[in-house]
Amino acid sequence: MIDINLLLNSLVFRVLLIVIGTYILSKIVKKVIDNFANIPSRKKTHVQFSFLKHLFTGFIYLIGIGLIVYIIPPLRTISMSVFASAGLLAVILGFAAQQAFSNIISGIFIAIFRPFKVGDRIKLQTNIVGNVEDITLRHTIIRTFENKRIVIPNSVISNEIIENSSLGDEKICKFIEIGISYDSNIKKAKKIMQQEAMKHKLFLDNRTKQEKEANEPAVIVRVLGFGDSSVNLRAYVWSKTPSEAFKMGCDLNESIKERFDNEGIEIPFPYRTIVHKEMNKK
Repeated sequence: MIDINLLLNSLVFRVLLIVIGTYILSKIVKKVIDNFANIPSRKKTHVQFSFLKHLFTGFIYLIGIGLIVYIIPPLRTISMSVFASAGLLAVILGFAAQQAFSNIISGIFIAIFRPFKVGDRIKLQTNIVGNVEDITLRHTIIRTFENKRIVIPNSVISNEIIENSSLGDEKICKFIEIGISYDSNIKKAKKIMQQEAMKHKLFLDNRTKQEKEANEPAVIVRVLGFGDSSVNLRAYVWSKTPSEAFKMGCDLNESIKERFDNEGIEIPFPYRTIVHKEMNKK
């Protein structure tokens, strides 16, 4: 028969018990915080709950490691020696973990001031665009449109200029820019761009009541300037969301090009005239 007292006093058994207990407790804490965060009235503060989940989980594992060190005599002796030289150790750890602490502090600021939250679509100064998938103590994970995961340290993303498309009103004005030749009819080209934009299914009429009463155009097309071989036009077309605006922009590039081809509006390309001179031989 197994001696219960001997089993309880076994070092391996106690270590195993701490490991299992730590794992179960961390899972329970995660489950409680997730359930609390999924309450509809609290979904807007999902970033804070995600941050707290990682913070409490890390704290539980830290306590578990501490208990294991305490019950193992050799490790306890080593830890006491380490604490005796805590001054030097603090300097070494402080230098080694400087970046880690910076990421944690930046993560706290992100959780408090909420420049973005999980699910937001953001664009960074480095031209990284995607949806925020997770915010941890150390880093933020962004899922791009190619379904790639970009892991950015919190200290880095905190110093970025962030364009948050999900902050406030999601509707967006999409620029459709096309150059036409100098021989083409500008008014006709502008009319075609307006017509193609207004009949698109993702087009949003963003005019105010006063603008509609004044018969202001739903799509404004302006002449931006003159290039080397083209007159550059820009249409201002509204859509409900950035993703819909992207799809609409791609469709309009195609449909406007087809209308221009059918109605004699030329989209020029750079060309060069070469004059060859022959020298008369004497």
